[in-house]
Amino acid sequence: MIRVLAQYVKDLSFENPGLFAAQQGNTAPEIELGIDVRVEPGPPAEKIFAVELKLSARAKRQDAVVFIVELVYAGVVQLQDAKQEDAEPMLLIECPRLLFPFARRIIADVTREGGHPPLMIDPIDFVGLYRQQRQRAEEAAQQPPAAG
Repeated sequence: MIRVLAQYVKDLSFENPGLFAAQQGNTAPEIELGIDVRVEPGPPAEKIFAVELKLSARAKRQDAVVFIVELVYAGVVQLQDAKQEDAEPMLLIECPRLLFPFARRIIADVTREGGHPPLMIDPIDFVGLYRQQRQRAEEAAQQPPAAG
């Protein structure tokens, strides 16, 4: 079971260099989205962890940057009655899934307050993201060390 002890905005940045570029043209800007999940262990005896969900979005129209938003939304969680093999998927799949709706709303509010239509990030497949991260880690572990 996951017990959420706290959740909070750890870092938030919004840049709005292209408000006028956003208002010109009748096509939606192109959005580049970045997603990352990090986990920092807390006291091992208490099974407490800080889970960080980082969302970044860059909106561009042609070569002009319309806006950039970066958010690190964190949760402090405690894993109760979790087996060792279940801890990693719980922290990297279930915890970000719990944090995502709150982070999504913050991104939408910030972009709206910046004079743009709210950026509504589509739901994220955290299972697929976890599998990609595991595959990359396994591939990196199989690479021979670089000669120096």
